[in-house]
Amino acid sequence: MARQLTEQDARVALKDHLGEKAMNARLKHGMYIDAEAIIKMLDDGDFVRYPVSIRFDAEHLEPGEFAAPIALGDHPSAGYCLFIHPYFEQQSEAWPLLIAYHIPTINYGEIVSNEDAEHFGATLVGLETETYYQALCELADSIPGAPGASGCGGGCG
Repeated sequence: MARQLTEQDARVALKDHLGEKAMNARLKHGMYIDAEAIIKMLDDGDFVRYPVSIRFDAEHLEPGEFAAPIALGDHPSAGYCLFIHPYFEQQSEAWPLLIAYHIPTINYGEIVSNEDAEHFGATLVGLETETYYQALCELADSIPGAPGASGCGGGCG
């Protein structure tokens, strides 16, 4: 008799898949993911399924939100523009953390939870998940005028 898979089984499988993808990306692009490496990864179809461009513009962001991917068409194959708050344009050391968080959502859509995005991002940049989460919160809270200091300012999970 076949085992009936549960939603929890699917969640675990997705988390494992995301961790494996992130580790494979590090092996291919270098164990230290800096701004140059993360930008190259966006053009690597092995890790990012759809075209992604970056724009430092708060036009599509909620107050305190550090970045958001916006679909460029009705189908993901049309690509995405990842809007990143312009506050971070001159802070290239933050780009890998900010961009990595959104790669799973770009790849897999709404099935990705905040925890999945944090797991992928943490694995990709080589941090513990809680450390990565706290770094994202600090970045989100550092945006001038961010709702701020409440722990995460709405910029992340």
